[in-house]
Amino acid sequence: MNKNKLVVVGVGHVGSYVLADAMKIGLFAEIGVIDILENVAYGEALDQAQATALTYMNNIDVKSGGYEQCADADVIIVAAGPSIIPDPDNPKGEPDRTLLTKTNCEVIRKVMTGITKYTKEAIIIFITNPLDTMVYIAENEFGYPAGRVFGTGTMLDSARLRKLIADTCNIDPKSVTGYMMGEHGSTSFPVLSHVNVSGIPFTELKKYFEKAADIQSPDVVKSSIVSAAYKVFNGKGWTNAGVAQAAITMAKAVLLDERSVYPASTTLHGQYGHDGDVALSMPCIIGRQGVLKQLPVELNKWETQKLEESISFIQATMHDAKTGPEFTK
Repeated sequence: MNKNKLVVVGVGHVGSYVLADAMKIGLFAEIGVIDILENVAYGEALDQAQATALTYMNNIDVKSGGYEQCADADVIIVAAGPSIIPDPDNPKGEPDRTLLTKTNCEVIRKVMTGITKYTKEAIIIFITNPLDTMVYIAENEFGYPAGRVFGTGTMLDSARLRKLIADTCNIDPKSVTGYMMGEHGSTSFPVLSHVNVSGIPFTELKKYFEKAADIQSPDVVKSSIVSAAYKVFNGKGWTNAGVAQAAITMAKAVLLDERSVYPASTTLHGQYGHDGDVALSMPCIIGRQGVLKQLPVELNKWETQKLEESISFIQATMHDAKTGPEFTK
């Protein structure tokens, strides 16, 4: 009997939020918790288990343990590994996620070794930074079936883009369609050529919304979105609520076979002139089997240039992690 089981690997600032969101979404009957600090995994699981006795909580069987919990998992969300920390000498600084590369590439290899000992069927959603390199390692070094490993990618970056446009136009962000592409990080870029508000193209928004003229420059929009992350980061020391919700939103698309289109991080296979040499975010159809189809949308000149810059940046990070075609052959 399938009970819709989630396993959360890593329950620090991000993973604990993933767990909390998963407890409330009403999709999971079982949740397993794994952390290198077994006492933390135990405490988080017990805390949530005790909360199931409260009126508005779902009665979920939540436990901690090892990777054996993955054997019958439907979805595994990986938030393992340390996060970047703010620079106390530069409270408005924007530290690079790739500083985590050498530490987290080993963390992810250990995580994937643990998972693949018990399953190659579960859908695995990655959050760990630098995300695109971690996704590439997981997708390409462990013989995992195609489409069943992907990252939250620019889901959160895209939410920030829609929020920026919505706030500028004083409308509901859910009325905005649009996304960021490329790296989840400083080189992500807005695909403004495909942004619209209820079918009104981005370039025509200023006809209907007076303040939309303030955000017509793609470079201004790009820098605003990248900085938005660091406003949170430098404010409280980490980001977790948005990216946790992004992961759970993707998990929901998987479990309900929604065929939702989200900007997920996956390895390119012929798109944009790249084949198996980089993972990044583009719109993807997500359903019960994971990434069902990548949608390599047409990009304008500015967007194409930003994509190539983003790819070069990711590939430099991949080299630091000793992953890529020259290492995985």
